[in-house]
Amino acid sequence: MKRLGERIKEITKKGDMVLLALCVITTILGIVMIYAATAGGNNSRYIIIQSGCLLAGIAIYFALTVFDIEILAGQRTLLFIFNTFFIGLLLVFGIEGDTGNKSWLSFPFLPFNIQPAELCKITYIIILAKTMSVHQTHVSSPKCVLQLAFHMLFIVGLIIVISRDTGVALIFIFIFLVMAFVGGVSGWWFLAGIGAFAVAAPTLWSTVMRGDQKNRILALYDPTIDPDGLTVMWQTNQNLKTLRNGGLTGQGLFNGTMTNSGAIPARHTDSIFSTIGEQLGLIGSVIVLLLLMAIVVRIIYIGIKSPDYMNRLICIGIASMLLFQILINVGVCLGLLPVIGLALPFVSYGGSSVITSFIAMGIVSGIKMHPAPDISAHYIRPY
Repeated sequence: MKRLGERIKEITKKGDMVLLALCVITTILGIVMIYAATAGGNNSRYIIIQSGCLLAGIAIYFALTVFDIEILAGQRTLLFIFNTFFIGLLLVFGIEGDTGNKSWLSFPFLPFNIQPAELCKITYIIILAKTMSVHQTHVSSPKCVLQLAFHMLFIVGLIIVISRDTGVALIFIFIFLVMAFVGGVSGWWFLAGIGAFAVAAPTLWSTVMRGDQKNRILALYDPTIDPDGLTVMWQTNQNLKTLRNGGLTGQGLFNGTMTNSGAIPARHTDSIFSTIGEQLGLIGSVIVLLLLMAIVVRIIYIGIKSPDYMNRLICIGIASMLLFQILINVGVCLGLLPVIGLALPFVSYGGSSVITSFIAMGIVSGIKMHPAPDISAHYIRPY
């Protein structure tokens, strides 16, 4: 018992309790808003599941704080097989959500559905970071860059072909770009990638993008596609109306006009930022964004402080993952981006999202606790 107490004391001292506190506070705020967003309905199930996932997430956070991520990173092949198998399960057990994307696994022994791509984001980041670490003295070599590009294109292609979830696939592309840039891949490769994308864009637009996806993008610039705002732009318009209703201080918790009437779609998931804006106003929305940005900044800070090249890249990958989801979710609610179904980390309802987020945070805390020395630390941005 004494040794256990000493171990817990060591974890709380060397792990990142600041990051944990930020994540718990943000998740609790999210639970309150989920309850407020679904008031009047059968919302007890949402609260029970989200609260249970929070508690499980905290336990996972502590477990991963004492885990050395290098052990897992050393098994890149197994991680690649895991990603392929886990996403491949959608072919057999996948179910379609409201968006028509086959992105979820439903098991009778679990109270919530599982989105394989959520967990695969973490293993994908580890794969990229380890690959770059192995080649850190020559990250711009064709061998390294082609390996990185293969992992990105493979999992993106797998997600699009199997689940048709382009929004989730974009997260993997963004993570790849940020990690490659920070890791020191030459700018010439980025220029080559831009050129290749420009050549392939017409084909991708005509063969990969569905008609509804094209209209979501074009409708932002071409009002003739949905002049009355009743089809393609309906969800965007509802989000904007909900945000405008809130004003500076909001209509009050549980008092949102649009929220309570059910006029806003996905009010507890993809559109929860609009719900927050209506009930808590601009002030409440800014508080939520500040909490989320504090989490991102904290992750980057831990990464910068780490003397290990691979660990720094893992932190950067996790930070970019969260940042992309925040920007997309908020951008959609503000009508700046086409509707893409991405959760607001720690805030939106979703067991897979909460658990995955705490897994990622636990890995970051573990990196802080295990500052492995790296004599090649200066290779973070070689020229």
